[in-house]
This record gives sequence, C-alpha cells and structure tokens, in this order.
Amino acid sequence: MSIAKTVETFKLYIDGEWNDPATGEYFDVVSPATGEVLFKAANGNRQDVKKAIEASCSAFQHWSKKSGKERSTILFRLYQLMLENTEELAKTISSEMGKPIKQARGEVANSAEYVLWNAEEGKRVYGQTIQGFEANKRLQMTKQPVGPVAAITPWNFPLAMITRKLSPALAAGCTVILKPAEQTPGTAVKFFELAEEAGIPKGVINLVTGQPAEIGDALLSDKRIRKITFTGSTKVGKLLLEKAAHQVKRVSMELGGHAPFIVFEDADLDKAVSSVMKSKYFNCGQTCISPNRLYVQESIKETFLDKLKAAVEGLTVGNGLNEEVGLGPVVSKAGLDKVKSHVKDAQEKGARLVCGGEEYQVRDCEEGFFYTPTILSDVNEKMRISYEETFGPVAPIFTFKNEDEVVNKANDTDYGLAAYMFTKDLARSVRVSESLEYGMVGINDTVLSQVQGPFGGIKESGMGREGGPNGLDDFLETKFISTVI
Repeated sequence: MSIAKTVETFKLYIDGEWNDPATGEYFDVVSPATGEVLFKAANGNRQDVKKAIEASCSAFQHWSKKSGKERSTILFRLYQLMLENTEELAKTISSEMGKPIKQARGEVANSAEYVLWNAEEGKRVYGQTIQGFEANKRLQMTKQPVGPVAAITPWNFPLAMITRKLSPALAAGCTVILKPAEQTPGTAVKFFELAEEAGIPKGVINLVTGQPAEIGDALLSDKRIRKITFTGSTKVGKLLLEKAAHQVKRVSMELGGHAPFIVFEDADLDKAVSSVMKSKYFNCGQTCISPNRLYVQESIKETFLDKLKAAVEGLTVGNGLNEEVGLGPVVSKAGLDKVKSHVKDAQEKGARLVCGGEEYQVRDCEEGFFYTPTILSDVNEKMRISYEETFGPVAPIFTFKNEDEVVNKANDTDYGLAAYMFTKDLARSVRVSESLEYGMVGINDTVLSQVQGPFGGIKESGMGREGGPNGLDDFLETKFISTVI
C-alpha cells in the first residue's frame, strides 16, 4: 500500500505572524525537473496587501528611527543564519526552479554577502555641512529613509534578488513588502523564517505570495508605498512605471538584457570558451546578463567553435538536485517553448546547428522541461534570437570583421544591461568598453554580479543600481536644512 506524500503549506507573513490568506486559497508549486508538487503556497489578494501595507507603515515609525548600528546588528545576524542554513536554502532553490545544487549553494553565499555588505553600508549613511554665503546661516544636507517599499522579485535568482533589494532597504531604515515570483515562493518563505529568527521586528518585512497582477496593482495603487523596486522583464517594467507615475513613486528597475559577448582574434580562446560555459549555460541560460549574442572575429570562428562544442558536449543535463549535473531544466513549459521556437526560427532562416537543438529526456524526470545545450552558427540579424532574449541554453554565433562593425552591432538593441569582450589588447579594451552602450562591461570577465559593484543597466534595461558603495541611495531621500541663527 502506497503512502501519500505530505505536502508542506506555506502561509503569508504579515505583521510578524504567519497567517492564511484572506481567500483561504493555496496554489501548487511544481518542480520543473520532475513535475511533482513540491508544496502549496498562499494565494494572497488585495485584502492581504492592505494588511501588509498597514503593518509596514506602522513599523516604519520605529524602524526608521533606529540607529544604523542597531539595524546593522540584526542584519549581521541574518547573514550568519543564512550561511548556517545554506543546504536547506540551496535545496529549496534547486527544487523550485531547477538550478544545479552547486550553483544554488553559490547563490546562497552571494545572497548572504549582499546582506553583510549592506549591513555595513547602513552604518555609513553620511550627511553634509555646506558653507553658506551668510555668516548667520547653517546649511545641512541629511539622508532619510524613503518610506515603505514594495519589492517584486523574479524566479531565476529567487534568493539573491530578495537580499539585493531587502537588505539595502532595511539598512537604510525602510520597511518592505515582498512579492516573490509565483514559481519560487518557498525560497522567500525560508528566507523570512530566518529573518524572523534574526530578530527583525514585526511589520518591518511582510511577505505576500500569489498571482502578480492583483498583488502588484494593489501595491502600486496605494499612495503609502513610496518606492517600487522590481527585477523582471522590460515589458512588465514599463507597465509598473506607468502605474508608479500616477503617484510619482520612486522606482528602481532591473529589466531585460540582450548581452553581446565579443571575442577578438587576439583573445585567449580557452579563457573565452571557459567564460561562455560559466555564463551562457549557467542557470540554463536563464539570467538577465547571460550572453545572448556571441560575436566571434571571422579569422578564429572555426577554432572557437571546435573548442566550445567540445566543452558543451561535456555538460551533464539532469535534475539539479543531482551533484553531478551541470545543466538543469528550463523553469516552465512556456520557457521551453520559447527556446524551441528560437532555434527553429534560426534554422529556418539559415543557421547551422552545431550541437544540441532538441528536448532531452532524463530518467525519473519524464515531466521535466529539459533542453540540450545548443550552439547555432551562421546566425544573422533577421533571426528572432538576434533581437529577442532567449532565456535558455542556446549560444548563437555571429561573426564580424573589425572593431567598428562589432561595436555597432552590439549597440544595435534597445537593451543596455551587460556586455562582454575578450582581448589581450589594452588599448582596444579601453576603446570598446567606453563605446559599448551598457551599464556593465566585463573585460576578459563575466562575473558582474558582485556586492562591491553597482549592478544595473541603461536604455530599456532599467534605472537605478543595486550593490556597490551607492547601493543604499535608491532607498534614501536627501533633505536640505537651512537654519538662521
């Protein structure tokens, strides 16, 4: 006789308590690798959002008045708890969105570093004294928290995107309502459990899970929410910007990317190939800074392709919970269908399939959304993959003749998040990096998400920056005080 598996149920976290949603409804969270129901998550609505906003506004009155050191102490404890619970967090991430467990552990470590970094930065919010023109005047500039914040996060980095937004907001003295992606609410719940244990006071952070349209609209339409921070698609970001404009809310937007990856003929090809493997196929290609257009100089194309093909064919595809797996599933059927359509469109328009290009069956994971790591050669600008973000494990190879040509091609997009180049020529690296219209540029490097550096893009890839020495600025208002004595 079989015994039914008990499925865990995750509630909402509002005003320091775990409660059922107003609807009483829960939705299934399904593994993209196996198709099994992992757990059930609360389906919150406007009524729940209203309660969360009320709790957030009430808590703001005392949280904003705590010293930076007091807030830092609590955040440091949260950092410690995250490291102590790395394995549970990593398994939840991998189960929910398919990321290989080794990559999930890396995400936990990076997420914790953001908490630590912002805990320290919160103690260094400086004002300024300005010399006045009159002897009896004293001029000051101070920084104050912007107010209650709504944070909307994606599924591809379900923990890192939370800490990149919540930790600077909390360090600055803001309170936060989090709406995580409906594909990955479990990671958010695990994080909130640790935050509660760390001693974050009730009402300072609130969690509302559920469908994005109703929850997002409720957050944006309430004038008490003074700041929106969002990571997701450019299409959704534009809709949020329109709604935020009605109340002139502060906004931070980290939106879509269409990163060029340029390999010049003088590059270290082994390093370039290794970097493609660590970026293009990392997280199954589902990152906003994933190289989406690989530009290889004509003279080295075949050598580069041979090396890349050998590396790609060494990837192990499977359930991310398996320690040996290097490439997990795409997160959903819709995501898989988009990958398939991009490859089909490219082939129909003349692209050559170097390797991969098909769905992949994994033993004991017959319901999973797996796709073989793929390389396409002879790609041109008429193919959808050249102007749409694929979000999958497909590397399209373009060629170019010279520096000016490739810079023009790389910049010919509405996106401007990340760009990469590989060259040994110092002068060229300076020229090209200054010419590329992107918020972040990697020179012989693809690791751009670092706590010490500002993460963000230009053009339709967003506004604002996360991390770095100015990471708290988006959550602070500048107040000018002029005093006559």
